Amino acid sequence: MGQKGEQTRARLVAAALDLIESGGCSAAGLNQVIAASGAPKGSLYFHFPGGKDQLVEEAVRQGGAEISRLLGELPADDAAGLLTGLLEVLGERMEASGWRKGCPVATVALETAAENAALQRACSEVYRSWEDGLAALLEAEGHPAPGETASSVLALVEGALMLSRAHHSREPLEKAARTIALLL
Repeated sequence: MGQKGEQTRARLVAAALDLIESGGCSAAGLNQVIAASGAPKGSLYFHFPGGKDQLVEEAVRQGGAEISRLLGELPADDAAGLLTGLLEVLGERMEASGWRKGCPVATVALETAAENAALQRACSEVYRSWEDGLAALLEAEGHPAPGETASSVLALVEGALMLSRAHHSREPLEKAARTIALLL
């Protein structure tokens, strides 16, 4: 695939991710993705012969990779500082979007995990990669039960994102950051 093809594919995935994150899978119909990306309809089927499910799966993986990349770029001295920084950035991003955006994986997990095995696996793999990365950091810092702690912290972050979106307030994220600092 040439550079133009890669750019078109990236635009389609980015448009799908934006639509999914702000409105769920139902907001990411193929026509909406085509309109948001500016790509021709034929390009969508060329790059994603599996249709919407394949596109959503790729968008979930891309969203997960973006959060992982963000974690790698945040300046922090320890896991608590890293997570506090992440919550701050996600809160800024959520507020700037008019409280439309939260976690790029949660919406898909909530909407489709019970019905679509491929999307459930993609969500699970992204969450597992975040848990594993956090557990490795906690283990390096000498925390007891790093795997269990990582899973609990991820649940706390996801819950705080959902509450912040529901309340249109960063307060749940701020409370989660303080709780994480106490846990770690």
